[in-house]
Amino acid sequence: MSRIGRMPIAVPAGVTVDIAEKNHVTVKGPKGTLERTLPEEMEIKLEGSEVTVTRPNDLKKMKSLHGLTRTLINNMVIGVTEGYTKELEVNGVGYRASKSGKDLTLNLGFSHPVVMTDPEGLESKVEGNKIIISGIDKEKVGQFAAEIRDKRRPEPYKGKGIKYVDEVIRRKVGKTGKK
Repeated sequence: MSRIGRMPIAVPAGVTVDIAEKNHVTVKGPKGTLERTLPEEMEIKLEGSEVTVTRPNDLKKMKSLHGLTRTLINNMVIGVTEGYTKELEVNGVGYRASKSGKDLTLNLGFSHPVVMTDPEGLESKVEGNKIIISGIDKEKVGQFAAEIRDKRRPEPYKGKGIKYVDEVIRRKVGKTGKK
């Protein structure tokens, strides 16, 4: 049995979970609404204030879908109650991030500024050299953070670029001159 798949998902007060046909799950909460169609083979049941996921058989594919389905529903419940945030850090001389309206402007040593617009349902803030992305959909928050980071990844010599706050950059030693 999948240890994660077996665990029931506690539904907090103020959150409603609707399971329609073909496993179309809608989660409504104080921060918003999330919808997702999950694999039809899984059996999703709402019992009181708990959601349980069961699988039909022990095939390898069903085992992997079991834990995935449970985690996706759990992420939706956490998203509509607490939301998700990702923090990025801009390092480097002259590297800057600024925000105006829905546009995030990044000056990353290119000949032009890079302008990114916040996707639907996400919000980004700039505090000093930090960019904070927040939203209710874990997948979208992570994807937008990855797209921002891809504009200028941290390099291994001086650590210049955009990195996650908790990311550790493996540093390399620069070249040494002959005497």
